[in-house]
Amino acid sequence: MPGVERSWDVETDLLVIGAGAAGMTAALVGALEGLDVLLCEKSDMVGGTTATSAGTVWIPGSSQSRRAGMPDSVEAARIYLAALLGERAIDERLDTFLKAGPVVLDYLERKSSVRFTAPPVHPDYRDLPGAATGGRALGAVPFDGRELGDDFAHIRPPRREFMILGGMMVGKQDIPALLAPLRTWSNLRHVIGILVRHALDRFRYRRGTRLLMGNALVARLFDSIRRAGVRLRYQTELRELIIVGDEVVGAAVSSPAGALAVRARKGVVLATGGIGWSRELRERLLPEAARRYSLAPSSNTGDGILAAERANAVVESGPGSPALWMPSSVMTQADGHVSVFPHIMLDRARPGLLAVDQAGRRFVNEADSYHDFVEAMLRPHASGSPATPAFLICDRLFIRDYGIGLVHPGTRNLDRFLKARYLIKGATIEALADKIGVDGRQLVQTVERYNHHAERGVDEDFGRGASELNRFNGDPLIQPNPCLRRIGPGPYYAVAVWPSDLAGSAGLRTDSAARVLTRDGAVIPGLYAAGTDSCSIFRGTYPGPGTVIGPAIVFGWLAAMNAAGTLPGDLA
Repeated sequence: MPGVERSWDVETDLLVIGAGAAGMTAALVGALEGLDVLLCEKSDMVGGTTATSAGTVWIPGSSQSRRAGMPDSVEAARIYLAALLGERAIDERLDTFLKAGPVVLDYLERKSSVRFTAPPVHPDYRDLPGAATGGRALGAVPFDGRELGDDFAHIRPPRREFMILGGMMVGKQDIPALLAPLRTWSNLRHVIGILVRHALDRFRYRRGTRLLMGNALVARLFDSIRRAGVRLRYQTELRELIIVGDEVVGAAVSSPAGALAVRARKGVVLATGGIGWSRELRERLLPEAARRYSLAPSSNTGDGILAAERANAVVESGPGSPALWMPSSVMTQADGHVSVFPHIMLDRARPGLLAVDQAGRRFVNEADSYHDFVEAMLRPHASGSPATPAFLICDRLFIRDYGIGLVHPGTRNLDRFLKARYLIKGATIEALADKIGVDGRQLVQTVERYNHHAERGVDEDFGRGASELNRFNGDPLIQPNPCLRRIGPGPYYAVAVWPSDLAGSAGLRTDSAARVLTRDGAVIPGLYAAGTDSCSIFRGTYPGPGTVIGPAIVFGWLAAMNAAGTLPGDLA
């Protein structure tokens, strides 16, 4: 490389920083395309936020959806995104994503162990023209962690709140059988099978090896990069990008072996997890009410974004939300661990629960997507009172049937949740209102109005139960509206939920080949960004499940193909 006059500790073709979905995809594809690849991961585990997620990818028009009998089209997705984004849908990156997505899935399926399938129903998050109820959001096929041998220890585990029996993963499809194992022979057989498997696992591993959702996707990517010969360095942190002229030629990293200068002949890919816990970026980009909690791993501290800014890159937040949100409840466990529990869909959409702001009034359709729920929390309300935190309100019957947050369905002894003040109890609605600090008369009126809606089966205030997403996450046994049921006799319970970010939407400005751009729109030679290190193509909106990981994988592929010089002409 002309002009590079310095000593290098390590040399490679492609240097990838961050071993989440975007980084591992870029590393894998680079190796498959003939490059020598070095992947550096700041922690001692791979997977990043993807490992603790549902592992869904939103990629329209795939052959996988057609094979599953749930065909989808790119044209329908364009219509949907145009309705959601308006003028922001006219974007070269978005167009490239839609064209490349199916190609990337087939490429990975053909050349690696990464596999996806389409569940029968997985609706988009908005009822708009072109929306899909299934086939557009794909899930990773489960993976047997035993195939990784000792390297299984390097797979970041799910949040412990989502595992049972000391480390067994549970998927949505497992829950009915686990709650009623004796109801049918198939339930019993399924429960015995997963319990025996888990018991055998614990003789050798710290947790279960039956990997589902995000853990399955991460394990499949990890298995593939191992087979492809990618060099992987753990506990290796980006410090600075090394620039000669206007070109990024490598990076300075810190590692257990000390400080290293790494030469990257074909480029550097930033995939460090976006804003994460960076105090500087959170204060600069996120609203004050949403800075307290994040669902990112603690090792995600904005390293890629901040290093790129020092190299003349620009952070773009767009007109939409700077992050994608999740309402989360918080409890300090007996061992001191602070559980931040994301309320994804297992309680908010169920019938018999409502959410109120600090005036004791409903402010949102509780069954809408987690992002839309928090967007409503962060907006000013007609009551003039904030909704940070908001309170989820239910009766004892609701907890028996559905659980709430960290409280599993059917839990009889609630003492530890009450003592931790995670769960707040009142014999009457007025008593509950007093304990959570809202106006008792107003909360009584709110519950009475909610019950009126439940009796009629129509939510006149927020339309709960009207959308495909709402009904999918409700209880089909409750009719005519699977998301509405009366709040009945006491005692009554409340759980406080706070805004937390699950991923950044603001990030580095990039082009359709994942190349990082300056404020003037010029390409910074040798520098790529993928995943949440780059600005979201959806501009602060959340179209459906998997709209973080889908683009992360696609743009990781695009970055590596561009660096290797093998990007197909129609995508270049």
